Amino acid sequence: MTPDELICRPAALQDLPDIIDLLGDDVLGRARNPAYADGASAYDAAFHQMLGNPDNTVIVGTIAGKIVGCYQITFIRGLSHKGALRAQVESVRIASASRGAGLGGVMMRDAIHRARDRGANILQLTTDQRRPHTRRFYERLGFVASHTGMKLAL
Repeated sequence: MTPDELICRPAALQDLPDIIDLLGDDVLGRARNPAYADGASAYDAAFHQMLGNPDNTVIVGTIAGKIVGCYQITFIRGLSHKGALRAQVESVRIASASRGAGLGGVMMRDAIHRARDRGANILQLTTDQRRPHTRRFYERLGFVASHTGMKLAL
């Protein structure tokens, strides 16, 4: 498996079980993403809502038709930066068996390309502080930890 083999495309409904498996493919993900079978109706409803919104897309990375990665990209129009469009990337995952092969870099370059094509001037993301290796990965791609993210569970 090489990065050159990776094809990134918008996810389809039939991809959803594989995407949910990816989201739960580590200790932190398992804690917040129950298996597809345990949350199918909620996952399906969320995905259908996203399908109707061109500003919110899940992208899957495939090799020989098998899903090995995913990310979600959301476009947000704001007033800051003269009304700039920004892109938010979430839920970036590579299957544990495929990590270390350069696929994450290919997927993030795909996200950067999609953001630029839409006219976004900022691509932003957050990464869990319990994943320092992930922060280093994003820094190697040119991301700068310029802000501190905060969350409030509702």
